[in-house]
Amino acid sequence: MNEPESWRFSTRGLAWRLFLTCWIVFALHFATNTVREIYPALALGDHFSFRVDEYANLHPDLFEKPGYGWHINNNPGASMVAAIPYALLRPVVNRIVFRVQQQRIASGATEPPHYKSPWPMAQEFFKQSWLRGYDIKFGLAAMITQMLCMAPISALGVVVMFYVLRQVFGSDRTAVWLALLYAFGTPVFFRTGFLNQNMLMAHAAFFGLVLMWNPGDAKRWATHQRFFLGGVFGGAALLMDYSGMVMLLGLFVYGLAKRWREASLADAIRHGAWYVAGTLPPVGVLWFYQWRSFGNAFLPAQHWMPNVAYIEQGYQGFSLPQPDLLLALLVDYRYGLFTSCPLFLLALMAWWAHRQEKRLEAFHLIALALLSLALWIFFSCVGYSRLQFNSGVRYFAPAFPLLFILAATVLMKLPRAIAYLIVVATVTESWCLAMHRDVERGFGVLDPVLHVFIGGFKLPVLTTLQNLGSQYGGFSAQGVSPLPLFALTAAILYGIWSVRWSQQEQSAR
Repeated sequence: MNEPESWRFSTRGLAWRLFLTCWIVFALHFATNTVREIYPALALGDHFSFRVDEYANLHPDLFEKPGYGWHINNNPGASMVAAIPYALLRPVVNRIVFRVQQQRIASGATEPPHYKSPWPMAQEFFKQSWLRGYDIKFGLAAMITQMLCMAPISALGVVVMFYVLRQVFGSDRTAVWLALLYAFGTPVFFRTGFLNQNMLMAHAAFFGLVLMWNPGDAKRWATHQRFFLGGVFGGAALLMDYSGMVMLLGLFVYGLAKRWREASLADAIRHGAWYVAGTLPPVGVLWFYQWRSFGNAFLPAQHWMPNVAYIEQGYQGFSLPQPDLLLALLVDYRYGLFTSCPLFLLALMAWWAHRQEKRLEAFHLIALALLSLALWIFFSCVGYSRLQFNSGVRYFAPAFPLLFILAATVLMKLPRAIAYLIVVATVTESWCLAMHRDVERGFGVLDPVLHVFIGGFKLPVLTTLQNLGSQYGGFSAQGVSPLPLFALTAAILYGIWSVRWSQQEQSAR
């Protein structure tokens, strides 16, 4: 490939630069949300248990089954992954929490500071966390699980996307820019702000797909090994969330069709068996968790949870497709796929781009489209999909990488001026969502854009500290500007991309 001199880095060097860039920028935008998946991560890291009894009544998604204790109403995969960095840093966390508690005792503090939040539930959660002595622990846990779990795994997902795109477009330069667009011009940026099982499920499913796809026809692993690992990641998607069943089965069907098309039915069945074998370890972990936590290996956590909104629909909130929800998943002003990322509208034109220039073979174009369609129909059956109004687009996360590949084939066929306009618009919206995360009020996904353009740049953690006041870092009511942190990050990124690291890159000068 004849690349401009400024792009003559080794492929491995480009991959490392992408990984570090995305990790740093994702970590810079971490949010302090204490989501339900944090509680099992803490329990596993503290005393290697699935039970979260010590956090009872702190979160609406925690519930008690008599005789088995308190648990979250979802699968444990994200918590298990996040527990690893937390367990490693647990001594540091405990020391900091102990010092803070000692200072509070010495100062005679008995009431928490006022948390300036528009949400009464958030204020009450902070108050109860402070009274129980968990506020600092939760804040540190949110930081650790985002910076050392979500951010690097999402950065790895960007690198995998880079390797796929360099095969699709035959250019490292194009693949780098498009991979950065995937990272910062889609809801991947927004959803990586804190520990999120939907995004981790998306990465797991995408890794499994790419392993079986093997777009570069790499020979490092045999095909049956790739199918086994594809099964591992497909099973991991289910371990993250029960909606992972769509990708678990979807990847299985994809693998069968691929091998039948390339070889024979017998070969497809043989490799399908390898895929099924790969799913057994993560699915077995899920069954073990359910048996230990609820006394039944095969019924999901949702089966045991108390009544919540939409639970009366079908089986525990799962019913037939709902037409209004089909539409809302795409265009709702708070969490719709296309309103949250207009770039994905280009995916609808993928067949046109394929007819213009066959960058992506028809089989894989159809496979990516069908997997996305299956996710759309599945989530239209889940009543809880309506609850995205307070957290933004997340159920559609497994479709993000699939739709982006389709959209990228169209983007590269558009006139340059139009393509640049689309890129600027989608990156602007994505960055504003990552900075100002509130989509529930006002104009939905446009509200963060208005807040940033009117009120200036934000960082979620600085906003939280500002709302907590002087007892947490001495921040005034006016807060602190994130511009110095942006400048420092820019300097670090300049260093990452300006220095050639290997002999291969030096010789390319």
